[in-house]
This record gives sequence, C-alpha cells and structure tokens, in this order.
Amino acid sequence: MDSSKEVLLDIFPYIRVYNDGTFDRLAGFEIAPPGLDPETRVESKDVLILPDTGISARIYRPSSASAATKLPLVVYFHGGAFIIASIADPKYHASLNALVAESNVIVVSVDYRRVPEHPLPTAYDDSYAALQWIASEEARSEPWLRDHADFDRLFLVGDSGGANMSHHLAMRLRDDVLGKRVKISGIGMIQPYFWGKKPIGAEVADPGRKASVDSWWRFVCVSDKGCDDPLINPFADGAPGVDGLACKKVLVIVSEKDILRDRGRLYYEKLAESGGAAEIMEIDGEDHVFHIFDPSCEKAKRLFERVAAFVNTGGDDSKKGA
Repeated sequence: MDSSKEVLLDIFPYIRVYNDGTFDRLAGFEIAPPGLDPETRVESKDVLILPDTGISARIYRPSSASAATKLPLVVYFHGGAFIIASIADPKYHASLNALVAESNVIVVSVDYRRVPEHPLPTAYDDSYAALQWIASEEARSEPWLRDHADFDRLFLVGDSGGANMSHHLAMRLRDDVLGKRVKISGIGMIQPYFWGKKPIGAEVADPGRKASVDSWWRFVCVSDKGCDDPLINPFADGAPGVDGLACKKVLVIVSEKDILRDRGRLYYEKLAESGGAAEIMEIDGEDHVFHIFDPSCEKAKRLFERVAAFVNTGGDDSKKGA
C-alpha cells in the first residue's frame, strides 16, 4: 500500500477505503456457476435482462417443475449493505437453491450494481428497472418464466439491503404507472437493513456496533441527512413511512442477536398500526443473515419453511417463531 494513504473506513473483511477516495475490495471474488444443484435438484441459469446497463438475473426453478402447474414468482434482491455480494456469490447461490427447493417457486435473483463504483440510488434504480422487465413481454416470453411462472402470484423477497429495497420498490410502485401492471402479492423481508440516527432497542446498549453501522451507511449514501436519510430510515422526518405500500401483505423476519433487529420490529409495528397485513418471525440465538452463511442449519430451514408458507399460502397469523 502507498505509505501516503490512510485508511478512512475498514469494513472488514470486505472492503477498505482510503482517504484519497480509492478502495480495495478484499473479498467476494468467488463465483458459483449456474446449473443443476445435485443436492436440492434446483436448476438455475443467468439471463441478461437490461442490456443497456449490463444487469443480469439468475433464474431458479425446481427440476420437477412442469408446464402444467404454474408456480409463484419471487423476485429476489440479495443483501450486502449495497457494497458486496452478487447473484453468483456461492453463499447466496446455495441459500437460494435451498429456498427454491423448500418453497417450490420460481426465483429471479437480480444482480444490481454496487457502491462505491456505482453510487446510490443506482442499486434502487437497477432493481426498479428489473421490475419493469418483469412486466415486459420479453420476461413473459423467457422460456422458464413462460412455462413455469405465475405472474399473478408475484412476490418481492430480499435480505438485509435487499429487503430495504423491496420496501422502496413497493412505495415507488404505489405512485408510478408501473404499479397498475405489476401487482405485488407480498413482500418477504429477511433481517431488513433499516437504521436511524437515534439509537433504539439493543442499539442503546451497544454504541460500538451502532457507530460501525453509522459509518458504513455514511459511506454508502452521501447525504446531509446521514442515518436519517429516507433510504435507510423510512420513518424519519420527510420519509413516506409505509402508508399505501403497494402489496397485499408483508412478512418481516428478524434475529435475536442482529443489531438491526429492533429496526425490523419497528417496521412491522408501524405497518400493523397502519392497517397493513403484517407478520413477524423472530429467530432466537442468531445474528444477521445467518441463513446465508449456513443455509443447511436447522434454524435456516425453519426460516425457509416460513417464507415458503408465506409465498404459497399466505403464512399464518402467529406473531413469532423460533
């Protein structure tokens, strides 16, 4: 490293940012190719959906899928704090194979562009453009989607930053003409990445982690509103909240040890107060996106089962699950 450089921000072990504006990506270079997963019997392939920006999606289907039965269509947005991960990340690939196998759905996983190469709101715009593609004749004529996807049972699902984007996409659909063509049956938010300047819940007792998440967001989103920017805090002054969210129901999943836990709880509470159809699942003893790091563990399996129930039958009315 150039001795004149100073480390401005170190998001270990993923990226290191220097005072001159340059950065080094330290991890996330592994690639899992699409294809048939022998363990789950789920098939996948990559499709270029937005040639102008080079955005691809990875489409998943159960190998047992038949044209005689249409399956729910899940548009999935991966997490990674808008900085890391991709549709080809081996951990995400394995977790989506597990989700598809459990849920018996068709998944379109969107590969939006990331910070810092592409500042926000690029990721949001790419993801909204992906929904525009979903509404297009091109998507409906894509062989796997044409033969197996039920476009009338369309769900948005995401973890962490991807869950955050699902919220904003549904709010944008509320006010956009695209919302007349794209009807969202539900949103599955897995450990959503929401935040705020004033600490709440467990954040109060953990100022170190609070400060770390603060610094990450200020790097990701250059805004004079900081951690109360409406992109990260949907309940800050000037943010639209959740009124009129363009979907029929929402499932929020939080984990006990996740520093973002209380933000997810707050989102659920505000949605329920607004009259929205909301469910919450709380997972004991786990931290942020644990199911991505170990999709075969028992609690990850229960998480996938809950998402499967939500997508296929609307879930249940219970408020919590371990």
